[in-house]
Order: sequence, then C-alpha cells, then structure tokens
Amino acid sequence: MIDFIETIGQYEFLQKALLTSIMVGIICGVIGCFIILRGMALMGEAISHAVLPGVAISYMLGINFFFGAVLTGVLTAIGIGFVSQNSRIKHDTSIGILFTAAFALGIILITMMKSSTDLYHILFGNVLAVKPSDMWLTLIIGCIVLITIYLFYKELLITSFDPTMAQAYGLSTKMIHYALMTLLTMVTVASLQTVGIVLVVAMLITPAATAYLLTNRLWIMIFLSAGVGVVSSVIGLYLSFIYNLSSGATIVLTATLLFTIAFFFSPKHGLVWRWIKVKRNRAALAD
Repeated sequence: MIDFIETIGQYEFLQKALLTSIMVGIICGVIGCFIILRGMALMGEAISHAVLPGVAISYMLGINFFFGAVLTGVLTAIGIGFVSQNSRIKHDTSIGILFTAAFALGIILITMMKSSTDLYHILFGNVLAVKPSDMWLTLIIGCIVLITIYLFYKELLITSFDPTMAQAYGLSTKMIHYALMTLLTMVTVASLQTVGIVLVVAMLITPAATAYLLTNRLWIMIFLSAGVGVVSSVIGLYLSFIYNLSSGATIVLTATLLFTIAFFFSPKHGLVWRWIKVKRNRAALAD
C-alpha cells in the first residue's frame, strides 16, 4: 500500500484516476440513496444501459459523449413513463422493453464504428486510462449533482417517503421524478470511465444498500453511502493497479464485500446479531 501511495505521487495518470474514482464513489453513493428508497433500482439499471446509443452517436459526431448520453438517458426515462401511463403495460415491463432496446441500438451503433476497444472501455470502464477532460467532466457533474441535492434535499426527502403528502404540499412529484432521472443520467455518464455501463448500477445500489443496513436516518445514510463508495473506489483502484485487473470489476467487488460485512454484522439489521438476539430470547424463555 505504501508503494502504491508513492507511485501516485510520481504518476499523473494515477492521480487523475484516484480523483475521478473518489468523485464517482461519492456521487454514486449519494444519488443511490434516493434510488433505492424510491424502489427504483431497476430504473437505475435502465438508465445506465440507455446512455449507450447516445455515447455511440457522440463518438460518431466527434462531440463529447456527455451530451449524447444525457439526451438518450432522459428520453428513455420519459419514454418509460409515457408507455406505462398510457397503456396496460406496467412500469417494470416498460423499463425492460425500452432499456434493452436502447442498449441493443447502442451495441449496433458501436459495432458499426468497428472499435471493440472503445466498446470494452464503455461497457466495463478503465479508470487508469482516464483523460484530463473526462476527469474535469466528472468533477463538474459531481459538483452539479451534490449542489442540486443539497438545495432540494427537503423536496427529495418528502417525495421519497410520502409522495401523497408531497402532492398535498403542492410539490410536483412528476417533475421531481424526472429531475432525479436527469441527475441519475449525469451520474451514469460520469461513471463510464470508472466502472463502465454494465457495472455502474452496482455502484449506484450497493453502497446505498450498505448504508441502509446501518442507519434509519436519510442524511446519515447519504454520508455513509458516499463513504462506502469512496472506500470501494480507492481499494478497487489499488487492486486494479497492483494486479492489472479491470478497475470496474475490482471496485464493484470491493463494494459488494463491504455490503456483505454490513449484511452479517450491522448492529441493528445484521444477520449475526439477529441470530444472537433470537438465541438469547429463546434462552430467556426457557429459564
């Protein structure tokens, strides 16, 4: 680990990779809390896959992939809502139809580009090859997402826990929903270089789920989730560099390991402590 820290001080590409990974861990952790509280894990997966055609079109036009990815991600979110609201098709079914269609279109477009290397990096990430422009894009997106959540925290809080009361207060739950989908799309785009499209949903869900097992307060959950995201990103980057492994895969597996620890040893919801309490209660009843 000491050698890794010294290496970071020597090589600029590692410094960029570390900074980008930390920001991705933070914003994925923060936005992920609202995603799982709203029961929208499948929507997170849909958006993460729906940005692929936008990325492909951006590469074809020679523009920054951010614009195309955000456009197709938001259009897919709107399309999912439109289909589910104007037909007998349920929400989860419309998600399955549209995100797979968007993902398939993206695969075809990238295949037409005849660049398997770009496809691999887009799908699975390669934070060690992050460009300065991508790093700054990630930082800018991260600041926009965090500032927006800070400013509209109360609105997001009440619409996440009680949409009916939110409507009674005059809040537009539909507008807030699509605003959150836009933030989710931006976070997905920011995470492309780090974990890729295939694994970004894990970084959106796993740190937030870990924090959910550790606390019942949303603001604490947000900080814990961001912390888990940062720790996962740093350790995953370390393992990726030392053992020459896929950065996205190592980051996600690290996050999963932290979730597993929380799942078994969380003070309130951990499986081990629940088993101990049950055993103690049985022993008390027997006496």
